[in-house]
Amino acid sequence: MLKKVCELAQIAGSVIMNYYLSKKLVNIFYKSDNTPITNADYQANNILKTGLLSIFPKIPILSEEESHDFKNYKNWHTYWLIDPLDGTKEFLKKNGEFTVNISLIKKGIPILGVIYAPFFNVLYSSFNKEAWKEDKRKGYKKKIFVMQSKEPLLVTSRSHPDKELDNFLSKINSNYKIKKLGSSLKFCYIAEGKAQIYPRFGNTCIWDTAAGHAIITAAGGKVKTWNGGELNYSLSSFNDNLSLINPGFLASA
Repeated sequence: MLKKVCELAQIAGSVIMNYYLSKKLVNIFYKSDNTPITNADYQANNILKTGLLSIFPKIPILSEEESHDFKNYKNWHTYWLIDPLDGTKEFLKKNGEFTVNISLIKKGIPILGVIYAPFFNVLYSSFNKEAWKEDKRKGYKKKIFVMQSKEPLLVTSRSHPDKELDNFLSKINSNYKIKKLGSSLKFCYIAEGKAQIYPRFGNTCIWDTAAGHAIITAAGGKVKTWNGGELNYSLSSFNDNLSLINPGFLASA
């Protein structure tokens, strides 16, 4: 299963790169919340949806890029949760920090995660409490684990500044470095031991976090709400389409 999903993420990523490398192909639209979306997002969504349904026809799919009738999916216990192009702002800024995110949710828990960064040609994946990084350019694949550090690296969103984050940083006593990153790469940095802390106060939706959550957990890390609870992906716990928003959280090694 994991191999097939990884291959599918790479196919979607190659199509995204075709748009990325050609200014003429990219058309920009805006959602109701004024966030950008492009034809690259839509094309990647079609590839993932078609591919997942052909391989796993009995597992339903919830995507960021499609509207759904909440009454139909609120009782799903097992489903695919996808973000076909996570980091559209970074895609448009041409900084390479965007990803293809695929996760499998079972009883509210992300049990499989795939994050592909097509610009860097790096693939992160996890299943059954094991996580891997595959660097296509350098030609290696290895298991990854979180790592502690005396001078931890703290990763934050590149496109979502937050006053609560500034307040959090002012209260940290230990020495630390900060790196701003786009998309789900923040989760990946922690999972592979490059970073140790990712505090998030601003809004994220469940498709933004599920794949990264699965990968960090499999690598030995944690993703906890600020109250110490777990992020919940059980659709029956939400009220409608507009409420698929996570509480703030701390991802850590």
